[in-house]
Parts: sequence; structure tokens; C-alpha cells
Amino acid sequence: MLFFISITLFSLSIKFLLMDLIYFIEWEIVSLYSLSIVMTFLFDWMSLMFMSFVLLISSLVIFYSKEYMSEDMNINRFIMLVLMFVMSMMMLIISPNLISILLGWDGLGLVSYCLVIYFQNVKSFNAGMLTALSNRIGDVALLLAIAWMLNYGSWNYIFYLDLMNKDFSMMVISYLVVLAAMTKSAQIPFSSWLPAAMAAPTPVSALVHSSTLVTAGVYLLIRFNILLVNSLLGQILLLISGLTMFMAGLGANFEFDLKKIIALSTLSQLGLMMSILSMGFFKLAFFHLLTHALFKALLFMCAGVIIHNMKNMQDIRVMGSLALSMPLTCGCFNIANLALCGMPFLAGFYSKDLILEMVMLSHVNFFSFFLFFFSTGLTVSYSFRLVYYSMTGWYNGTSLNMLSDYGWTMTFSIFSLMIMAIIGGSMLNWLMFFNNSMICLPMIMKLLTLFVCIFGGFMGYLISKVSLFFMNKSLNFYNMSYFMGSMWFMPVISTLGIIKMPLILGLNCFKIFDQGWSEYFGGQMLYNQMKNYSLYIQEFQNNNLKIYLMSYLLWLFMLMLMLF
Repeated sequence: MLFFISITLFSLSIKFLLMDLIYFIEWEIVSLYSLSIVMTFLFDWMSLMFMSFVLLISSLVIFYSKEYMSEDMNINRFIMLVLMFVMSMMMLIISPNLISILLGWDGLGLVSYCLVIYFQNVKSFNAGMLTALSNRIGDVALLLAIAWMLNYGSWNYIFYLDLMNKDFSMMVISYLVVLAAMTKSAQIPFSSWLPAAMAAPTPVSALVHSSTLVTAGVYLLIRFNILLVNSLLGQILLLISGLTMFMAGLGANFEFDLKKIIALSTLSQLGLMMSILSMGFFKLAFFHLLTHALFKALLFMCAGVIIHNMKNMQDIRVMGSLALSMPLTCGCFNIANLALCGMPFLAGFYSKDLILEMVMLSHVNFFSFFLFFFSTGLTVSYSFRLVYYSMTGWYNGTSLNMLSDYGWTMTFSIFSLMIMAIIGGSMLNWLMFFNNSMICLPMIMKLLTLFVCIFGGFMGYLISKVSLFFMNKSLNFYNMSYFMGSMWFMPVISTLGIIKMPLILGLNCFKIFDQGWSEYFGGQMLYNQMKNYSLYIQEFQNNNLKIYLMSYLLWLFMLMLMLF
């Protein structure tokens, strides 16, 4: 059903795009005296196309889950959670109203918490709490924006975008919306929750990291794109997103967890989308959002099959020569990886190459230019490193292994997405940019992207090759390696960094009040005295023969004294 709805929405989006249609639907839920509660929906080519992609990926993910989660007793509950997740995203996509956006926004946050803690262990609980609380910051920012919009006539932000840009007091809304988008799309300093959310089952990761949770922030900013053009806010966002892209690329080159490497690559691509968006190219950001969704979902699905086969082992150092045992999965995995790197004529190439060429044409400073291109090189580097560790070389796992491609359910989902990862980019390119403009650059700049990619891939190979690895001596600079590999200490700062002082304060209060003199001479002393007295009385009331005879003799003694 999801698949057929997706096809319908896609054909509708093409019609809306060609005829330049926008449908704005208002549904009056309640009308009581002068109060009317109105639900508003916005249907244009952008929302319809995004919904069709979300539904396509979620239909394939649910089909994939049928086999991946087959041993789960509560698979129906899992599917319902995924459907709630998708419905929240739908709500967010078609809302031109901040109140109804908050419904979808909060729905995503709450359901993502339930999905991250789905496998119940301490690590999952911590990851879920970090995810939920990081996203709460953005929810609060959105609530404040709703409160600030009381200055206008309604909460339909889409009518007031031009006004917000001109009126300084109304720029507060744009700052709050950007803060909300930064938390949801995990930009610095809110990046640490995204790799932590890998504790969720792999089908959820495929959905979250391709088209739902993390792209919600980018989509919101695409809707608010007017506020970022030629403004200080746009410049700030360009710097932050550029640094996020750079940090994630560096971190992925030092990571050994298969799912975390793919998660960091998502973070890097989100930085790319945000940075091109802050330069004013919202259509390019949307284009990359859609192409990225296709190959990223494919990457996670292939990773899920590999993890399943490796008996839940995620360390890439234990893998090796998987291409011999699982040729279909590894072939699809490599296609997705090449699409991520921007291999010519795959999905990622059309969007990435266009973005980098527009960066060259724009008036960006050298630092931003460096971040864009160096991060592209890092992307290819960690992709080649991943392929080298897992696909080639010697197998480093157990001596008895039963590795093979999985059943047809998983394979069908992977194959369907693989076809989209190959043709999706060119198809969207023809649809979205049918009046193409000429990008005229010198030969050296035209080839710069390709050169950076080739150089990055070569570096990734050199870093991975164990015989050469002893020569580049990265462990001699252990502190630097640790700093780069731990996402610039962000996970530590956003967990221990925030909670350490309140915990120390709590311990001191506990020592002073609950274990101090006031407690010793107050409640505890009273309690101990009463306990001792009650034990003493209980001893008497136990009808012990010895005590009974002693009291009888005492009574006789008292009687004798009275007589004499």
C-alpha cells in the first residue's frame, strides 16, 4: 500500500512541477462562536516528491524488516512504531503551519526514542535518552517560535516569510527555527546523538538516516530558505554546517564500527545540505536530500545483511573478503558507496558535483571552500577504507563461518533500492532542472572535484593498508587520533560534561543533609532509639520461660519487702 501511494504521489508531484501548481487546503475542525480550529495542508511539487520518496523507502524497509526482524516476538509492534514514525514525517512535510509542524516534529522525537531503545540494554537506554533530550532543545525552540508568532495574525509561517526578513524583531523566529533545525539535523554542537542512535535496529537506521528524522531539520530550513539569503544567520549556519561536515568526515576515518561509519557519513552529507542551503541554493539542497536518501537507505540495508551474517558483529576489523561469500550484498554495498563518493553517473554524482560547482561559482571565502572540498575528499577516503577492511583482504572472524547472501525478501528490497541509487540522480536532474543553466568554469576547477575524490580514495587505501600503516605512525600521535576519532569530544561534552557538576552537587547535598549531623541526631537517632525500645519490649512479650520465672521471683521479693 505504501509503495502504491508513493507511486501515485510521485506522478502527482511531476504534474504539479510541470504545471507549477500549489494546493493550499484548510480543513476547519471546530468552529465555536468566534473560535475556529483550522488544520492546514500544503501540497506542492516539493512536499509531494519528498513524501513519495519517504513512502518508497519505508515500504522497502518494512518489507526488509519482515526477514531481518523475523526472530522478534513483537514484530507487529515494531512495524506499528515504524508506521507511526512515517506518519509523523508526513505530518511535518505537508504542514505550512508551526503548530501542526510541532505535532510531526514531536512525533518524530518520541517515536525515535521508542525505536532507539527497542533492543533493551543499558547502552540503548543511554542512547535513547541522549537522542530524546538533544531533540527536546529543538522542540523548545519551536515552541518559543510559536509563542513569538502570536505577534502575527496566524501561525501559517508561509505567509509571513518576506516580513520576517525585513522586521528585526521578527528575526527572532528565524533564529529559533534554525536552532530547531540544527538539533534535529545534528549540527555542531548537537552532533553526538546521531552515532548514538545506531543502537536502534538496522531497518530503523535505514529509515532514520535516509529520509525521516535527520532530514526534517533540512526540510524545515528549505521551507524557511528566504530567511537565510544574504543574512548573518546564513553566514553562521554556513560555518557551523561546514565544520560539521569536516568533523564527521574526520571521525569516520578513525571509526571501526560499521554502522557508526555510515552514521557519520550521514552527518557529513547533512552538513553539505545545510551549507549549500545557507548559501541560498535551496533546490540543490532538496535535490541532494532526495538522492542521498536513496543510496543511504541502501547502504544501511546492506550493512544490516552483513551484520546479520556476522552474527551481530559490527567491527570492520573482524570482517574481510566478504565479497567472496556475499557477492550480491557486497555489489550493492559498493554501488551505494560509489554513489556516496560522487562516482560519475550514479545518483550522488548529479547532486554533489552540481553543489561543488555552484560553490566554485559563488563568492565563498577560502576557509569555506577548503571545508567543502576537503570534506569531499574525506568522504571518499572513509568509503574506500570501509571497502578495504570489509570486502577485500583476509577474513578475520571465526574459523567456522556460514556466510552467504540472505533470503529473497532482503535481496528484493536491496535490489529495488540499488536500481534507484543508479538511475535516481539523473531522473531527478531531468525533472527538477529542466531549464538548465550553463556552468562555465576553467578546466582545472571543473576537474578539481574528480581529482579530490581520486586523491581521497588513494589516501583511504594507504591509511587502511596494514603493512603501510606502521609507517604513517598515527599511534605516535595518539591524543590527536583520539580527539579526531571521538567527534572532537562532543559525546563526552554532551553527556558527562553536562551531568558531572549536578551529580557532584547532588552527592554533596546527600552527604550534608542525608548523611550529616542533622540526620544523625534527628530522624536517624529517633528511628534507632524507637527500634531498640521496641526490640526490648518484644523480648519481654515473647513469653520466654526464663523471663517469666525471673519476674515471678522479683514479684515475690517485692511482696516480702512489703510484708516486712
